[in-house]
Amino acid sequence: MYRVLIAEDEDIIRKGIAYTMDWISMGCTIIGEAANGKEGIEQIKALSPDIVLTDIMMPVVDGIEMIKKGQDIAVFKSIIMTSYADFEYAKQAIELGVSAYLMKPVDEAELRSSVEKITAEIEKDRQLRQLTEKMKTADDFDALFIKSDKDNDYVQQILLSTKERFADKISMETFSEEFGVSASYLSRKFKEATGQTYIDFLNRYRIQKAVKLLETGTYKIYEVSELTGFSDYKYFSTVFKKYTDSSPSDFVN
Repeated sequence: MYRVLIAEDEDIIRKGIAYTMDWISMGCTIIGEAANGKEGIEQIKALSPDIVLTDIMMPVVDGIEMIKKGQDIAVFKSIIMTSYADFEYAKQAIELGVSAYLMKPVDEAELRSSVEKITAEIEKDRQLRQLTEKMKTADDFDALFIKSDKDNDYVQQILLSTKERFADKISMETFSEEFGVSASYLSRKFKEATGQTYIDFLNRYRIQKAVKLLETGTYKIYEVSELTGFSDYKYFSTVFKKYTDSSPSDFVN
């Protein structure tokens, strides 16, 4: 369930929103109420809501300031309600990343639509965080510590070269030819030093880059495939799903 905090100084409006809306059907639960912005900040700190629904004009601390201070405490999406059709308020709300800006009296259908849109955004954010955590393995260059010695110098060179050339057609055979050392020897040393095969390392790194490119929404999936060194789109999709449990198209959608 998504956790919702309502901040509104008019008791009848606050109670009306809290108890007349069918929050359960939207996958939400009301975890707290605040009659002013100061109480709202305290509730954000204590309850860590997923969504904050707030009036702008409240005593002690207004809704804009409450959201601003609340964002330093917790991560949440916000919906602003106001009877003041003032551009300056709207501008401040946009700068704070407010998800919806509703005029009073708030239309129930409009509020429901805004909440459903926000919960979809929250779910996508959660999935993205989970995916990012899943992709944070020991193959991150900054996390890898390779003991420096004569044999492992080859491994260091392979890691650095992969970082620069991951979009090219490279393999252990590529480095074998460049270093004048057998591919089987390099493969063994790489596995000993990193705990994984080179192809697994390379594919994971490429998928990490692919995820970041897909997040931008700038490139088509086949373009990301090519930009990250996968010349074959079907193979890219197979590898992407192997490491993320999601196809590229499902991830984008």
